[in-house]
Amino acid sequence: MKKVGLFFGTFNPIHNGHIKVADYFVKKVELEEVWLVLSPQSPFKRKESLIENTQRLEMVSLAIADFPKLKVCDDEINLPKPNYTINTLLHLKNKFPTHHFILILGQDIINYFNEWKNYRDILENYKIYVYPRGEPDSTPEKFKSHRNIHLFTAPKIEISSTAVRKMILKGEVPVSLIPKKVKDYITINKPF
Repeated sequence: MKKVGLFFGTFNPIHNGHIKVADYFVKKVELEEVWLVLSPQSPFKRKESLIENTQRLEMVSLAIADFPKLKVCDDEINLPKPNYTINTLLHLKNKFPTHHFILILGQDIINYFNEWKNYRDILENYKIYVYPRGEPDSTPEKFKSHRNIHLFTAPKIEISSTAVRKMILKGEVPVSLIPKKVKDYITINKPF
């Protein structure tokens, strides 16, 4: 079975922190690939201005072009709405029966994981790799000790797509925070 990490996100826009985390799991945890799963609006986040799916897809593709073990996955944005992670997981499992999927989640997300639709099914059937994000050691005890949840010391993401978007809207394209190809795409296409 091919071990594939699924790193979900709106990637609005993708930034260097996303790339560092995905690359960490390929190199240090021996996943054969990490798929950056392009997501629609999260029900747990306040409404934000999501740019077009095609633009986000293009930026993710540009950002990971030099990382052969990172792939973009647009299946979730093409599933019927509303869609939930459990639906995407079942869809991918049916589409790729020879793959073993592992979720990659930020520590800030695991804090409200129990609010996800069918979270127990996810927890029982999939490993979840958690990287540091948000408050240190904020993972609820019931998840820390679960056999399918594994905490990693991956690079901590100190940036957010929200902060990057705010900078872009002020006319600053933060070269140090986003891949150059993404910066060039934003400069030319002005998606925000």
